[in-house]
Amino acid sequence: MNFHDHYARVSQPVETCLVGSGGFGRSFLAQARRIRLVNARIAIDITAEAAGRAFAAAGYDRREIALCETAAEARAAWEAGHCVAASRLESVIDLPFSLLVEATGAPEPATRHSLMAIEAGRHVALVSKEADSVVGPGLARLARDKGVVVTPVDGDQPSLLIGLVTWAEVLGLKIIAAGKSSEYDFVLDAATGDVTCNGVTRPLPALRAQWLPGERGVLAMAAERARILGEAFALRAVPDLCEMTLVANATGLEADAAAFHAPPARIPEIADLFSEQGEGGLMSGTRRIDVFHHLRLPEEASFAGGVFIVVRCEGAETWEMLAGKGHVVSRSGKAAMLYLPRHLLGVEAATSILDAAGLGRSGYGSDYRPRQDLVAVAQRDLAAGTVLTMGGHHHSIDGVGAEVRPAAALSAGRPAPFYLAADRRLTRAVRAGEAISLGALEIAPDSSLMAMRRRQDALFA
Repeated sequence: MNFHDHYARVSQPVETCLVGSGGFGRSFLAQARRIRLVNARIAIDITAEAAGRAFAAAGYDRREIALCETAAEARAAWEAGHCVAASRLESVIDLPFSLLVEATGAPEPATRHSLMAIEAGRHVALVSKEADSVVGPGLARLARDKGVVVTPVDGDQPSLLIGLVTWAEVLGLKIIAAGKSSEYDFVLDAATGDVTCNGVTRPLPALRAQWLPGERGVLAMAAERARILGEAFALRAVPDLCEMTLVANATGLEADAAAFHAPPARIPEIADLFSEQGEGGLMSGTRRIDVFHHLRLPEEASFAGGVFIVVRCEGAETWEMLAGKGHVVSRSGKAAMLYLPRHLLGVEAATSILDAAGLGRSGYGSDYRPRQDLVAVAQRDLAAGTVLTMGGHHHSIDGVGAEVRPAAALSAGRPAPFYLAADRRLTRAVRAGEAISLGALEIAPDSSLMAMRRRQDALFA
């Protein structure tokens, strides 16, 4: 596809408002300066000063940045041609932007910001998967009824994987599994046996004996790798499951195991591992979602948190030819892995922005609905009164894991969505291994997230 022609009828730059100037937001601000059809002159953060620093980091002259606390200040700064840095969306909502980039990663504010934008007739690029996993389908439905679009963003794995899955379906490829690699590789120093992941190094010399499968089954080898790595690293991250929940809701794929198999694997092994069980793989059926932890040597290329699909090899001659060209085909020759080894954060978000605001298209597609829920599960005994504080780079909750289960409307006795449970107080004790029910949570009556989830349940009843 020629992208210049694809966006040829977008004649004017799309004006955007960024909320949340973390890593994604800053990369978006920096790249937007180089994109002819996207402008990014409005940014919101906890403080106007923080938003101003994001503009400065993106390369704007500080004389171009106006710190604004009121709507009047924001309007004056806009009309003077300055970048508007503010602390509240309410201060800028009346400025002439057409799309909100919601990148706070905080489920309550992200929901409130999205609703405010939709009500004001603005499109939303919903980077905050935490809110999306709880109420994304409902927000998309409300936006459609209002004549605007809510979309995921290229640059993050859900949008990229939805694109890869649907591309394969258009081509008539039969999908066995789809997923992503974990965010950070596990890199083995073969000489010392040290393993490094996200700047942390641990001595794990036993992993060297599990590097090549030889005649062994790949499942046994992956299980032994997981045992060794699990002694030093946490192998499952809630965001991985969260992102795949979004893909499931857009495509109809489902989890093969509620907490995912998540095998540690090298790239050449993916087609074998994510084959069906009858072919020696992990999958009990087809059209499944999962993740893997990428193992590599220092000199090998990273999967870069990219996305993959494993498809059936229908037409032996074709796949023999493709295997000869270097494509990853299983040892049985009956499955192949196709992948995109990238996710470029805000650098490539513009394609989704142009699709939404310029062409009226959402990356979710037209049938985004609550098919799967990401639910909270206690990993250890939790006492009544415990506050389930969300924090850290992975927006995790200490002592609480996640599972992907079939979606259901909220009720007191049903498992609570993970990010609806975040930052709530437990009203009763929860045992290790038990899903945290909605009735065990103290939720303020003014919760935007709770209210929106109730609306979503009603919309898709």
